[in-house]
Amino acid sequence: MNRDCLAVLSMLLAMSQSGASARAETPFPVSSDFVIRGARVFDGARVVDGADVWVRHGHVQAVGRHLHPPGAVPIVDGTGKTLLPGLIDSHVHTMGETDFLRSALALGITTELDMGSAPEFADRIEREQAAGKDLDMADLRSSRTQPTAPDGHGTEYGIPIPTLSSPEEAQGLVDALIAEGADFIGEIVYDDGSEFGLRLPTLTRETLRAVIDAAHRRGKVAVVHVLSLQGAKDAVDAGADGLAHLFADAPPDDELVALVKQHGTFVIPTLSLFASMTGSSMGPGLASDSRLEPYLGPQAIADLRTALPASRGSLANTQEAVRRLNEAGTRILAGTDAHNPGTTHGATLLDEVRLLVDSGLTPVQALAAATSVNAAAFHLDDRGAITPGKRADLVLVDGDPTTNVSDLKNVVRVWKLGVEHVREATRAALQAKKEQEAAQRRSEPPQGSESGLVSDFESGMATSFGLGWKASTGRLLGGSEPRAELRLADDGAAGSHHSLEISGAIAPGVFGWAGAVFFPGARPLAPVNLSQFKSISFWTRGDGRTYQVMLLSRSRGSMPLSQRFVAGEGWSRVTISLSELGTDGSDMQALTFAELAVPGSFRFLIDDVRFER
Repeated sequence: MNRDCLAVLSMLLAMSQSGASARAETPFPVSSDFVIRGARVFDGARVVDGADVWVRHGHVQAVGRHLHPPGAVPIVDGTGKTLLPGLIDSHVHTMGETDFLRSALALGITTELDMGSAPEFADRIEREQAAGKDLDMADLRSSRTQPTAPDGHGTEYGIPIPTLSSPEEAQGLVDALIAEGADFIGEIVYDDGSEFGLRLPTLTRETLRAVIDAAHRRGKVAVVHVLSLQGAKDAVDAGADGLAHLFADAPPDDELVALVKQHGTFVIPTLSLFASMTGSSMGPGLASDSRLEPYLGPQAIADLRTALPASRGSLANTQEAVRRLNEAGTRILAGTDAHNPGTTHGATLLDEVRLLVDSGLTPVQALAAATSVNAAAFHLDDRGAITPGKRADLVLVDGDPTTNVSDLKNVVRVWKLGVEHVREATRAALQAKKEQEAAQRRSEPPQGSESGLVSDFESGMATSFGLGWKASTGRLLGGSEPRAELRLADDGAAGSHHSLEISGAIAPGVFGWAGAVFFPGARPLAPVNLSQFKSISFWTRGDGRTYQVMLLSRSRGSMPLSQRFVAGEGWSRVTISLSELGTDGSDMQALTFAELAVPGSFRFLIDDVRFER
């Protein structure tokens, strides 16, 4: 499949001591001097009612009652509102999308820590920020890429990523990442895929320890990606500063709690991710929340309306781990792993704080987890608190999230470095993109699609519209790239002469696909309006295995909509309604016939593929 297609589909399962590099003082480009008066102030650790906060030249100048700075200083009325430090999401993936950073800032998240990004994007944004630019986006800190094993998790995105096979390679890899600008090392992937029924290549314990030690020799925080109880124990025992996730496969045990306490490891539970993995996604509710939706772009809303494939775990296990670790005094950090299906930048962190409260933290503890605790763990010493000298990264909300944490979603004003973010500008820009996509869904269908026929294969692999048929392979997790081959077969259905033969193989331990893809638009993944049709039909026969029809729809995110079919010994006709697939067809991007995640060789044929009215 086209690399862009692979990247889109591959995003499905992205699961994922000194801190940030020393930086020059950020020049403050806009004169700023104002007082926020009479708000309830959560300073990152405690609550002060009716306090004033004086901001001058991008930093907090003073906090107290009845402040009277010299001169005519503008006053912001904070009565009935709560002022908090700008929130910090300790685990995101920006994937080169500036809209994610803008949405985050509009919803009060002023800093995001990217644990595996598009390295050139992260480098550009961080250089611009250091020059005092990008005040309309959340501040970005990044590990650049994820250290992992060859063919391990993290290698599936179509982006070059460092891999290592032995402890001896660890220092060179870490040094290369630091040379590229990595602010911390992570998320170091230590995950064999067992929570999804897979067996992925992953680092050995010895190599994991070597990477962590190499990071510490260079004064960098080392954060490890785990998804299992045993993986968490191994990572803590190896000296990880933090865990990039917790786990859902089992309840926590005394050994884990003791290990974390002994090593002083911090934990980023990513409860929102585990909710998506375990069938409890909070995403749809966030996408429809009137306080949040105006500040979410089309991609964000699509992500929230999908969910990850079900894992073998339970969200209750993750929440119990948070409860026990918090009771033991563990530093709990708020992070989301956005953007994965069921999550997005900005909105999901506001709900992650609620999930932390549901898991045993007090509202004040949960707010600290999203501000001062995050900042301290990653040594972001200039932010995370409202105290003199800190950056004036601030968020003002209606109500009192220190007692009712849901009030955190009532964002009314946001400042980054003392400059107020023009939330209405972000809202208008994102609304324009949503209207553009809505217009596309009302557009004329592609020329040549009037009859609904895609291919009858009597004249080769040509199609009536779109880009023709192409072999499609990809691995969402693990192992070697699957193999797919297409050829015209002298064997047709219903008395015809030809069909399309699709064959290939998937190696054991690979969560991936292999088959044939049809792009209905003028370029790969361009959405087209086929809403005049109600179903897809085709003839098939083959080796008796069960295969998948997978459809990509722009408004449904990067998770393919799929239905199974059996390719039996004799020809049979299959009809699948678009409503069964979960789409109205108005923004169709790709149609794939494939084997998905089942190891072994396969072969099946399709014929007379068409859309039906």
